[in-house]
Amino acid sequence: MKSNLKVTGLILLLFVLTQLIGLFVIDAYSPQTAVTPTANNATVPYGMQPPDAPADVSFGSVAVSFVIAIAIFILLMKIKARSLFKVWFTIVVFLTVSIALTAILTKVFPHSIIRFDVVAMILAVPLTFYKIFKRDIIVHNATELLIYPGIAAVFVPLLRVWSVLILLFVISAYDIWAVWKSSLMMKMVKFNINEVKVLPGLSIPYARKEDIAKLRAASKIKSVRARTAKLRKIKVAMAMLGGGDIAFSLIFAGVIYRSVGIVPALIAVACSTLALAFLFLYSRKGKMYPAMPYITVGCVIAWLISLIL
Repeated sequence: MKSNLKVTGLILLLFVLTQLIGLFVIDAYSPQTAVTPTANNATVPYGMQPPDAPADVSFGSVAVSFVIAIAIFILLMKIKARSLFKVWFTIVVFLTVSIALTAILTKVFPHSIIRFDVVAMILAVPLTFYKIFKRDIIVHNATELLIYPGIAAVFVPLLRVWSVLILLFVISAYDIWAVWKSSLMMKMVKFNINEVKVLPGLSIPYARKEDIAKLRAASKIKSVRARTAKLRKIKVAMAMLGGGDIAFSLIFAGVIYRSVGIVPALIAVACSTLALAFLFLYSRKGKMYPAMPYITVGCVIAWLISLIL
């Protein structure tokens, strides 16, 4: 296990919470249950109406959009366009958080005449600012719980069960190549951490036993300068789960929910969580692992179970 049990449990808990919030948000934008702050029937976030096209056309559009997004990221990384990437990421965070908050507020207060879409955008401004520019770890993880539900609300209506399964296999193959066959994933992580100072995904800092001992020893140094210098040399470990791993598992659960129902969707959440837990249990320190292949296996198992129900 790469991280200690408590940190691993917290990552899994946040993953499950994101999935459940995502299903709640997706339900809010479903045609059967959509509620709005006005009398209008807005079944899509901020007017982002999915195209009236066959499933294969929609699937092609989604696949192309993800390829373009990855290509843009690689290009920005190659030319080290830190400011441009930060602007792009800021816009994405602001929009997705606004989409998720709109759904949550309108579902919690279904009969209110308040324009919750406007309220959500107002609330998203400080959350986005603190996430991108202040880099507060609590705000970072709190917004992560909203970003992926917002993304899923846009993409779930475009996909069917068969198309999202194909997408999962394609993303899994890319994940394996990016992590094990090339250095691309490591370069992306380093670029986000060192250059942009923002890393999409859940992040939990923690101190290992040896680090705690070093911290205690450093705290006993009387000289402020020497103590500060010593503390700076102590590295804090970080448990992370990539944003793509969270988003694609949620998109699958959302498609299952809209196609089959809530019980199969919850089974999908459970299976993807168990798949992640298996990965965390058998992963080793100092090594990177592609999580999508494990998540995809969990999603396929959930789909097979849904066929039996």
